[in-house]
Amino acid sequence: MKKFRSYSLLLSLIVPLSTLLAVPPAPNRWAESKAIVWYQRYPWILGCNFIPSTAVNQVEMWQAETFDPVTIERELGWAADLGFNTVRVYPHDLPWVMGWDGFRSRINRFLDIAGKQKLMVVFVFFDDRSNISPKQGPQPAPVPGVYNSGWVQSPGTSVVVDPDLWPRVERYVKDVIRAFASDQRVLMWDLYNEPGSTAQGKKSLPLLEKVFEWAREIGPSQPLTAGLYDGCDSDIEDFILSASDILTFHNYEGEEQLGERIRLLKKENRPLICTEWMARTRGSTIETHLPIFKKAGIGALLWGLVAGKTQTIYPWGSKQGSPAPEVWFQDMLKPDGKPFDPSEVDMIKALTGKKPAAK
Repeated sequence: MKKFRSYSLLLSLIVPLSTLLAVPPAPNRWAESKAIVWYQRYPWILGCNFIPSTAVNQVEMWQAETFDPVTIERELGWAADLGFNTVRVYPHDLPWVMGWDGFRSRINRFLDIAGKQKLMVVFVFFDDRSNISPKQGPQPAPVPGVYNSGWVQSPGTSVVVDPDLWPRVERYVKDVIRAFASDQRVLMWDLYNEPGSTAQGKKSLPLLEKVFEWAREIGPSQPLTAGLYDGCDSDIEDFILSASDILTFHNYEGEEQLGERIRLLKKENRPLICTEWMARTRGSTIETHLPIFKKAGIGALLWGLVAGKTQTIYPWGSKQGSPAPEVWFQDMLKPDGKPFDPSEVDMIKALTGKKPAAK
């Protein structure tokens, strides 16, 4: 089967891709009707990928020594003021290793803070992006001018490729899902971010299959998913399409490419949520894309919220010492909560009914 990104051929198909897959539907996967009914319970899902501006990566966000509820509460309040109703966050297996009781308490504290702002939460377990060897304890300072220099994988390449090490991460996944399997503050479980990226390729498929299996064993009330993304290995794409209850995807390209992806995925007849988007200098902007998502009824979670230690205002591939860009690549707000571009905030509020559209 051709890769998901081969739009010109795939758009000519007249039957859903799921009927053509070599991989059979996963056991206990939600029926299309159940997924659609679930999606119809919610307003338009709109929000952002969130990490507090004081954290350089997921470990720093969640470990006991650097967990920062004061900043989290302030910044989630700003998210709600924008009109957002959902945040996507990345827990990490290492804070779980350092103590499940404390980690569970911090997750619950985060959910309490989000719930007070009427924000639903999407949790992401594994991640193949960025630094391959995460470590406990103090995290590195951001490299000046470099995009997301401190972000770390979970559980890390050495674990992904060694099944003998999986019992630890299996317990991590099951502990978290079991603790919050019926929690209405949790919107869904995003089991693996961009599996196979950072040159992993098919090596990540066995662990991807396993994390879906582990989650199904717990049987949470919330749907399971993993996101499709440009450059994904074709076997991984096939599995994600066959196993996810709700289809999620990433898009950092312009309007035409986004439209092609939406038209293709609509054939699957499942709810769609774009869990990563917005890259201003690549043509993925609030002005161009948000009306497309709104019109198509597709949830949209942009990257990210407040400019901080992740330094995602810089473009991908930025070099050490790069000056602050005139046009931010990502992020919505300055550290004091003021918008990078007030017109973006006006559009978000207009589309969410927070205030009338500008005349």
